[in-house]
Formats: sequence, structure tokens, C-alpha cells
Amino acid sequence: MKFNKQPRGVMARIAALATAAALLAADQISKHFVILRLKFHGDFTVIPGLLEFSYVENTGAAFGMFQNRMWVVSLLAAIASAVILVLFFRYRMHSFFSYAASALLLAGGVGNMIDRLRFGFVVDYIHVLFFPYIFNFADCCITVGVVLFAIHMLMPSKKEKPADPEDIPQ
Repeated sequence: MKFNKQPRGVMARIAALATAAALLAADQISKHFVILRLKFHGDFTVIPGLLEFSYVENTGAAFGMFQNRMWVVSLLAAIASAVILVLFFRYRMHSFFSYAASALLLAGGVGNMIDRLRFGFVVDYIHVLFFPYIFNFADCCITVGVVLFAIHMLMPSKKEKPADPEDIPQ
């Protein structure tokens, strides 16, 4: 599988948007089950000493920032999602990484925004015991999306050619 090929056209965009929709559905379904099973029944150990699911109502953003300022976080998430969508359709140098990053960032951002609008908080539940924070599937999507976007930005594009030495003024 070659990652440096640039998918083109409508099919690549449809695939990325379908992936975003599937990831968003997975996020919302997982949160639904967390609310049903963990909210009233307590923590669930998945791997002793390493991973557990714990129900938390997060009224802020990542790492506890902006606690009880849901309108600020929701507004920023809505603006970021709109910008990602506009760039998704206007940007012409897409790669596998930019399509994947767009799908992940949209799914994660919209997933957490749905929670904020629906509940007034974000449902967090994944607790890796050596990490002090509890997060959710949408947060994972956002984190991986940012990494893939950085990779896309750092990789040279095939359309960019190195400057011809004869074109450089002496």
C-alpha cells in the first residue's frame, strides 16, 4: 500500500466523509453504552493495572481546560469543524493523510459537540491508569487526526518540484 499517492476526485471525498460518519456513529454508540452501563454501576476494569472504563462528565475541554465554559468550547468546536469542511472541499493537494485527518478531526469534534449540546457536558470514559486524564473515543480521533495532519504537512508533495539551478538568480 503506497501512502504517497494522492487520491483524487469525488470518490476519495465520499470515502473520507463516510469514514467520518462511521467514526462519529462509533463514538456516539460507545457513549450510549457507557451511560447505560457505567453511570450507575461504577468503573469497569478492562486490563488490570492498565486500562479501565470510568464514567466522567467533562464540562470543559481537553485536560480539564475551560471548565464550565461550554459555550466557548462549543463555539470553537463549531468554527473548527466548519473550517475543516471548507478546506476539505477547497484544498487541492490532498493525500491519504489529509483525508484521514479530516475524517478523524470532523468525527471527534462533532462527536464531542453533540455531547455538549445534548447533555451540557462531554462523556469521558477511557482511563489508561498511568495517564492522569480520562478521555473518550472522539478525543482519540482528534489526537490521531492532528498527528496525521502534521505528517501531511511535513511530507513533500509530488507536485512540488525542486527549483532548477538555472532558474535561481546569481
